[in-house]
Amino acid sequence: MTKKRNILVTGGAGYIGSHAVLALIDAGHRPIVIDNLVTGFRWAIDDEATFYEGDISDSDLVLKIIGEQAIDAIMHFAGSVVVPESVENPLKYYDNNTAKSRSLIETAIAGGVRHMIFSSTAATYGIPKSSPVCEDMPTMPINPYGMSKLMTEMMLRDVAAAHDFNYCALRYFNVAGADPLCRTGQSTIGATHLLKIAVEAALGKRASVSVFGTDYATEDGTGVRDYIHVSDLASAHVIALEALMADPERSHTLNCGYGHGYSVMQVLDAVDRVTNTKLHRTFEGRRAGDPDTLVSDNIAIKQRFGWEPRYDNLDLIVQHALAWERRLTDIQGT
Repeated sequence: MTKKRNILVTGGAGYIGSHAVLALIDAGHRPIVIDNLVTGFRWAIDDEATFYEGDISDSDLVLKIIGEQAIDAIMHFAGSVVVPESVENPLKYYDNNTAKSRSLIETAIAGGVRHMIFSSTAATYGIPKSSPVCEDMPTMPINPYGMSKLMTEMMLRDVAAAHDFNYCALRYFNVAGADPLCRTGQSTIGATHLLKIAVEAALGKRASVSVFGTDYATEDGTGVRDYIHVSDLASAHVIALEALMADPERSHTLNCGYGHGYSVMQVLDAVDRVTNTKLHRTFEGRRAGDPDTLVSDNIAIKQRFGWEPRYDNLDLIVQHALAWERRLTDIQGT
């Protein structure tokens, strides 16, 4: 039986954070959520979790939570995630993702918290020269979003070298799907995730789906990405938590993906199959900085943590996303 831990989940009202809360509860742990609800939703947090409304840069509040709730570790999801917005408004990203992470790490150290799991991204690699992408490949972000996350990874590395502290930075590839029991899912209004857009279109919430670029060096000319089910990603965080506590001298930076990819057209075809409809596709030019293929090498996380995905099936990912989108219509009335 795993020992019950008190875990502070930053950004626990958001897409991935709310799934991590469920994974912690399912594993027998006790999640405590802090979220400013700027992009997250109060109703997305499971009732079993303790909730504090506030910002991670409020060090007095975070220190109070650490003391009141006897926090054992932090899962850090709070931040901004839209790549084009980061290009238009870089200072927002260096504030939300870097400066506020620095404040959170400093408060964690002051409060005696020894373990942190950080929500990082494959955007830290920039445009890799080859795919699949290994963790030891150069990190050369091409946008402020990727750079803001890489800077936080560097802070964690340096803090771990100087303090009694270890961390796991999980570099996500393309997160998709929703909780299989339909408890939470991708709820952000105006979300930019391909599958979210596609299921919205399938339910008549959008007129069409834009396909950016059809001349990539891939089988059908559209970009290939590694789509990981959000619940598999959440389970990786729980396994990482247990690994950090079992070996507090060791830190980790690991890819989190399935090790294979699907093209944009293959994802849209899967939505067509599952819904028995035909999405209207509009074809547009490439977006700057989009690589032909971005797929993870996930050998390290499997070998080091024994992580094994449960939902590595594109049609199943679509089914879960679609079920959540239908439920979201009832919740939000949209």
